[in-house]
Amino acid sequence: MTNLLTIEEINYLTNFRKKLHQFPELSDNEQLTAQSVVNELKLCNPTTILSKLGGNGVAAIFKGDLEGETLLFRAELDALPIQEENTFEHTSNYPGISHKCGHDGHATILIGLARMLKNNPPLKGEVILLFQPAEENGNGAKAVLADEKFKSIIPDFVFSLHNVPDFEKGAIIVKNNSFTPSVTSLKITLKGKTSHAAEPENGINPDIALQELIVAIKGLADNNLESETFTVVTTVYATLGSEDYGISADYAELHFTIRCWTAKQLKNLKEICANLVQVISKKHQLKYSMDWIYEFDSNNNDDKAVDYIIKAAASNSFNIIKKQTPFKWGEDFGTFTQQYKGAMFGLGAGKQTPALHNPDYDFPDEITSYGIQMFYAIIKLIHA
Repeated sequence: MTNLLTIEEINYLTNFRKKLHQFPELSDNEQLTAQSVVNELKLCNPTTILSKLGGNGVAAIFKGDLEGETLLFRAELDALPIQEENTFEHTSNYPGISHKCGHDGHATILIGLARMLKNNPPLKGEVILLFQPAEENGNGAKAVLADEKFKSIIPDFVFSLHNVPDFEKGAIIVKNNSFTPSVTSLKITLKGKTSHAAEPENGINPDIALQELIVAIKGLADNNLESETFTVVTTVYATLGSEDYGISADYAELHFTIRCWTAKQLKNLKEICANLVQVISKKHQLKYSMDWIYEFDSNNNDDKAVDYIIKAAASNSFNIIKKQTPFKWGEDFGTFTQQYKGAMFGLGAGKQTPALHNPDYDFPDEITSYGIQMFYAIIKLIHA
């Protein structure tokens, strides 16, 4: 397939992307970003625009006249709490907030697809473009799916992409089964009893329990990428007591992130962690609490959906890279692929592009057309 986008169209989309980049908004606060998306979608004559989905989500529905499959394509709206280091003209206007995962670029790809559908509307079925809020904190997909306004949408297939630095620009990275892992964060609090630091025997200090929990929970890791039980356990925060040198501590807090290939495996690990916390806390006479936060379901790529992605890439003569192991970062599009047939694929962002979530990252506009043409080709293949 030849490039369907003119230079003028690419320039228009690039300017839109840079405007999103200048005004980033954190998860659950994407009101202005969502309004910018709605304003663009109104120019594309969709059948319906749904707003405030799961918070600040937006969906544009393009309906064909004939019966056919319902296809959903999803991008994200939110930015990250990261101070931007770049000095280009479209740098973030908001201190401490910036688009460091490329969600501005992903949203722009869907706007580009909407503009293509304006001129080439689907003849059958439905095409739904979903601009999802709150991906970074893991709440957005669940909130959209729980929204009553979304209940009438029953996709036959769901698709999404994510730009991936350190891969050739425009390369299409595919994988069957797990594409990204199941991820959760664990917050543990331990409560004992203070005493004079000279008489720790008169209190209950959680210091030894804190150490034992770190060793025990970190011991669940399996760092072999080829293993079915691959597990990454990362200690992200720990605190004990206060800087009052006369007091033996009574309080400790410990946070981990845990990620593994499947939802079933993560469920088992959560049960093991809960047992470890209970046993070790009881051993040291401590009260405790556990909270599972920032949860991401694994992306379970459907074989047929992956096949459509590969055919779409081939029809565009794009380079196809078949990845052997999943990526290790979490992505809440997994909440969709756990419920519907679908797949996420990677879009190479360039070998020299800074890594995701780095303060000097910026979405490479050269790959926007690749994403648009991939999604458009998938529509043509399924609605053929």
